[in-house]
Amino acid sequence: MGEQQCTEAGFRTAGGPVRGRRSPDGVTAVLGIPYAAAPFGAHRFRAPRPAARWNASRDCTEFGPVAPQSAELPGSPVWRPGDEEVLTVNVWARPRADGGPLPVLFWIHGGAYTFGSSAQPDFDGAALARAGVVVVSCNYRVGFEGFGHVPGFPDNRGLLDQVAALRWVRENIAAFGGDPGNVTVAGHSAGAGSAVCLMVVEQARGLFHRVIAHSAPHAFFTVDAAAAITARIAAAAGVPATGPGLLSASPRALVAAADEVAGRCGTDPATPVQAFDPVVFQPVIDGRVLPGDPLAVLASGIAREVDLLVCHTLEEYWFLHEVGAVREVTSEPELADLARALSLPARLVDGYRALMPGAPVRDRYLALFGDAVFGEYGSRLAEQHARGGGRAHLSRFARRRARPGGASRPWHTADIPFAFGNLDATGAEFLIGGAPDAQDRALSRRMLRAWAGFAACGAPGWPAVTADRTTVRVWAVPDDHLHDDGTSAVRALWRDVPYEAEPTVVTGPAPGSAPVLAPDVTTTSSPTDTLPARRTSK
Repeated sequence: MGEQQCTEAGFRTAGGPVRGRRSPDGVTAVLGIPYAAAPFGAHRFRAPRPAARWNASRDCTEFGPVAPQSAELPGSPVWRPGDEEVLTVNVWARPRADGGPLPVLFWIHGGAYTFGSSAQPDFDGAALARAGVVVVSCNYRVGFEGFGHVPGFPDNRGLLDQVAALRWVRENIAAFGGDPGNVTVAGHSAGAGSAVCLMVVEQARGLFHRVIAHSAPHAFFTVDAAAAITARIAAAAGVPATGPGLLSASPRALVAAADEVAGRCGTDPATPVQAFDPVVFQPVIDGRVLPGDPLAVLASGIAREVDLLVCHTLEEYWFLHEVGAVREVTSEPELADLARALSLPARLVDGYRALMPGAPVRDRYLALFGDAVFGEYGSRLAEQHARGGGRAHLSRFARRRARPGGASRPWHTADIPFAFGNLDATGAEFLIGGAPDAQDRALSRRMLRAWAGFAACGAPGWPAVTADRTTVRVWAVPDDHLHDDGTSAVRALWRDVPYEAEPTVVTGPAPGSAPVLAPDVTTTSSPTDTLPARRTSK
């Protein structure tokens, strides 16, 4: 929004009065509102604590600082040592003329549980606010501060931050025209993974009513796997892998140490899959905050009262390959190594060879990896939630467009500017594969309406998954269509694949030199219903 065209708008929250900016079309943006105290000093590595109250009107026209990280994302703020008030929320709202309450969409950004922020341009909530939804987004602790295992301190601090932000929504959103009794948690990648985790986190129960999960990854560590990674990060930082030792290291030192450990994963991974995708942070199945892999827990019906909308893209890992985030694989032995790292049977590799005749190894590798981490996992989330008595809808993003040098791919993150209605945002052209055309804008309107409809009443516009049928909405140009997963050749490949749930920690030489794998038994997941409990996200 151009500030010169905006007027001030004031609101009163439980913490104190705030003022934001109202655009000429009536959308108000109130940014950088603290929802918890700065998680440093005496509060470092602890669960979030209440923010201090204020009396004077607080200027909330700029995003708050981001959590410690090394990433520099287009159009987004970067973390600077000394930035501490990183636990903030942002609100976009256009109140109804009759003053009635509006549904709330609470957005959790992605970034491999390691980087990212709510200030990314493609997450601007103005278009959704114009569609009749109050949008809230939050910053939370990422990387070691949020997801590193620290002896004597709670795991999953990033998830606990999200719970605290949802409590802020419950207490304050009515002041912005939102309905605290109609909250949808939405996210992409690590944000979607967080949203799915929150469905089974006891502290989050009752704080939200629906979930939208775009490209939710199967990305979890057991305590032993997380501790093994902490030991490497502590060694790189030159401190003991103890609570006091890690507290003695500055956030900047731990960011640098984590980057160093991730950079060595290609030859020295802590878990086998890190040799292919070097992500070193993800939620920890600790039995306290996170009781188990949501895939298995949801099947029990524990969250049957929460509606679920799942989406994934057809070619997730092509994006990660494009930005150099994953290992290059070009030979059959390397592809076989990936299958072993993921605890997948060799016949699945054979199945992709038959399904993609003549395709280079790299393409089959990216297809298999993307389906293992995102596609099949997302489909099973919807199916397991339905089996547990919940209502679930499933969709896939398949939009392609011809462009110079080849077609744009339906890859990881391409769907988000469409759903937010932000096709012209900074960085969106790269994500969607070129400047948007009229068909793209029409697709964006359809996806935005589906989000708004689901947030309002759980109805995105197509049938829910049932015990007998997995109906999928396929987002495409020029037109969308419905698909029955019972006829899917890809799903058929995975149908009888037994999934091992126990992650492994590398205790011997790195992969490629006959590693010794030691199973970690601290898991509550069912081996027949889950993917391997170690995954990556971006």
